[in-house]
Amino acid sequence: MIEKLDKIKNSSLDIIAKINSIEELQDLRKDLMGKKSELSEVLKSLGSLEAEKRKKIGIKATEMKNLLIEKLDEREGYLIDQKSVLEEPLDVTRPGDKVNSGSLHPITQMCYDLNDAFLSLGFEVYSEDDISSEQFAFDNLNFAKDHPARQSMDTFWLDGTEEKSGCERLCLRPHLTGGSVRYLLEHGAPARFVYPGRVYRNETTDARHERAFFQYEALIVDKNISFSSGMVMIQTILEKVFGRKINVRMREGFFPFTEPGYEIDMECLVCGGKGCKVCNHNGWIEVMPGGVIHPNVLKSANLDPEEWTGFYINIGLDRLVMMRYGVDDVRLFHSADLRFLKEFK
Repeated sequence: MIEKLDKIKNSSLDIIAKINSIEELQDLRKDLMGKKSELSEVLKSLGSLEAEKRKKIGIKATEMKNLLIEKLDEREGYLIDQKSVLEEPLDVTRPGDKVNSGSLHPITQMCYDLNDAFLSLGFEVYSEDDISSEQFAFDNLNFAKDHPARQSMDTFWLDGTEEKSGCERLCLRPHLTGGSVRYLLEHGAPARFVYPGRVYRNETTDARHERAFFQYEALIVDKNISFSSGMVMIQTILEKVFGRKINVRMREGFFPFTEPGYEIDMECLVCGGKGCKVCNHNGWIEVMPGGVIHPNVLKSANLDPEEWTGFYINIGLDRLVMMRYGVDDVRLFHSADLRFLKEFK
């Protein structure tokens, strides 16, 4: 029996050393270790032997089995190391395939450029969730209870919360301004921060409007902030983004969260101020509302309006990208058309 085990071991080791593929090795493993293998037959016959012989041959058979397993594993590791990662031989004369590389979406790139510009001015970048509430989207911002923006024609209210109020009435955020109160409640004043993000409104789409679009809001809160400081900030940011001086004008405008409030326009860069469909043929395009933060908003943030003041700007990020690249339809940026997006690589 000992001689038979030695014969099985020697022949098995020779076969293992000659195997040249993983598939052949798996088949050999079954042949050497399976229920019908010669080794298994020897182990099955141990019960008919005397106790002393059974013990001696059992130890020998176990040692041989462990040795074969070890050699099979070693051969498998060697074959894996030698195996090519290519399914077929490499043809070095064949031309290579062009790698399709991605790129940042132009709106994302504009957002990053604005972040860099504001960070260089000592601002912090802040973010919040896309789901807001009536409390932060309207109540804290001095919106009247009957303001049209609260109605479903402008705001997307979440199912099941329409009949509730305050923090329990949830909506997709219609603007970013609610984040200002949230930040001030968390961090207090003085503060200077920006908060970019997507907003949602139930309105008809056209060349200048989308139901979901990007805004970029900035706010300074400090003591004795002057109107001229806000104007300098606007001009500085536009100059940093476009790399040159941009003509800007400010018109009086009403916003519940500012007092006074302004519509801030820049010269249309699509037509150079001559008039086109993007600027409604008047040479100017509104890119951001802004103004001095309303005292009631400061009170919502637990700040004393007699001590603190501030200045808002809310940049229409999509429109700013349109100006940078001379694109005349905002819907193109949200179309997921790779032919269009590849132009901005």
